[in-house]
Amino acid sequence: MSFLTPVWNYVDALVHPAAQQDALTAARHRAFIAPRVIGGLLALTALPVHLAVNGVPNPLEIFIYAWLATPLLIAFYLSRSGHYDRAQIMSSFALTVLITAIGSVTGGITSFAAVWLVVVPLEAALAASRRIVVVAAGFAIGSAAALYAGALAQLFVPAAPAVLLEVLGIVSAALYATGLALGSASLARASSRLLSVEEDRYRLLARNIADVITRHRRNGTVRFASPAAELLFGVPADSLLGHGLFDRVHVADRPAYLTALADAATQGVSSSVEFRIRRDMPDRPGMAAQFIWVDMRCRPLERADGVDVEGEREVVAAIRDVTDCKVQEQAVEGAREEAERANAAKSRFLATMSHELRTPLNAIIGFSEMMLREVLGELGNEQYRAYVANIHESGSHLLQIINDILDLSKAESGKLELNEDVFDMRDVLRSVGQLTGNRVRTGGLIETVELAPDIPLLRADERKTKQVLLNLITNAVKFTPPGGSITTAIQRDPERGLVITVSDTGIGIAAEDMGRVLEAFEQVDSSLSRQHQGTGLGLPLVRAIMELHGGSLELKSTLGEGTEATAVFPRERLVYDLARVSPRNAA
Repeated sequence: MSFLTPVWNYVDALVHPAAQQDALTAARHRAFIAPRVIGGLLALTALPVHLAVNGVPNPLEIFIYAWLATPLLIAFYLSRSGHYDRAQIMSSFALTVLITAIGSVTGGITSFAAVWLVVVPLEAALAASRRIVVVAAGFAIGSAAALYAGALAQLFVPAAPAVLLEVLGIVSAALYATGLALGSASLARASSRLLSVEEDRYRLLARNIADVITRHRRNGTVRFASPAAELLFGVPADSLLGHGLFDRVHVADRPAYLTALADAATQGVSSSVEFRIRRDMPDRPGMAAQFIWVDMRCRPLERADGVDVEGEREVVAAIRDVTDCKVQEQAVEGAREEAERANAAKSRFLATMSHELRTPLNAIIGFSEMMLREVLGELGNEQYRAYVANIHESGSHLLQIINDILDLSKAESGKLELNEDVFDMRDVLRSVGQLTGNRVRTGGLIETVELAPDIPLLRADERKTKQVLLNLITNAVKFTPPGGSITTAIQRDPERGLVITVSDTGIGIAAEDMGRVLEAFEQVDSSLSRQHQGTGLGLPLVRAIMELHGGSLELKSTLGEGTEATAVFPRERLVYDLARVSPRNAA
């Protein structure tokens, strides 16, 4: 370890944290701080020796020793603030003041110290800033002018000829200038070394990155292509220069390719484009070239002036192979189209089957109803009456299932339409009660109806609204054991709208099954021996109808304690003006 190592470590510690982010900037700060700290400390160390040898110094010597503390102060200012330009200007000004002071007492412009004025702009040149050099040169010229004017005005006492001092001044100035030159050379080497390291880094990235990096003019011509082009396009990177890359782009995709480059060059914004490009197959002789899909992301080249040497903004682009992604996209698109065709076929099948099934079912239901009413005469046997009742009930149930399937299919395909009218929910509740009353009584259940007195009229599809209420009550009856209770509540919520709630004390739904019960044909108990019949269409159809009205269906349930289903019609569907009621409903 060198004895100067602690000194260099101390100098490194004095570099401002902001300057340490860039290696070249840090080198400039070290080159500025080191000679001033070391020189200032050595000069101050010489003060006791001077006192011991020469005794009390004269005023000029006192000024010089006081000035020697100035570089230390400037160095510590740079260390604390990081303002390199200001510190360099302060240093040039301090050196100019020293030269002017010495020259004023040693003969003015003819003083041996005047030669040091040449050093002032040379020192400022280390800052690599034209502004600082101009300011330092202004200091030197101003000092020379002041010394010359003072000599003309005979303000300065002519100094006695002193060859030794003149030689000392010239030699010391030459040595100081030599030090500056060496410092400049050191900074140049550091800059070259850093540039070389940076170039090696980018060269390493360019050679190993899978994407092809290209540099373009505004018209699309290539000025640089990374070595990865050979792997992607099957040709040397040099062959892509000029119009080589453009010539490989598929003819149909060339306008999009040029547009992306032009947008990045003229508007200064990033752009991207996908296009087809020809790839040669050098590893497979005799095999024709093929087109692959690539994605090119362009952005304006970030330079200090923002333009290239010809005055046009350049563009840098990254090109990558996306053929596999395109194949997957085409496969997904094909699957989507196939699913749409299958869905359309399903809709046609359901429409056809519903029509074909409804025709015989209507006959079965109609004739069985006539037999139950004994329109053409008595059945003659009481057992036949039970059979006919079962036939009528089963046919009606099957017809309801067909209607639910058809409605749900229309809802999924967006073809379910509303036949809107204004009606009273009391009438709907009364009608549904007539249909479900027998089931409630047969099941040994207790039914409660809570109807708020301020319920307004509702603008909706009356038949589908009745279907919603019927399905909710039917579900509650189905899954509530004998002795349980069912509560139907209808009330107006000022914020939400009309709220219909059907709650029961039935078997409930487990938390993990809440999502399944809202899916078509899904049932929690799907075993062949399940106790409760049903197709799993009720709740999904209710949700579809409510969403079609702009409302919602909410479920709350606890396993073994019961379920609460809430259908909400938005408040925009509430009608308070009786004049809007249709004549049919008004009657």
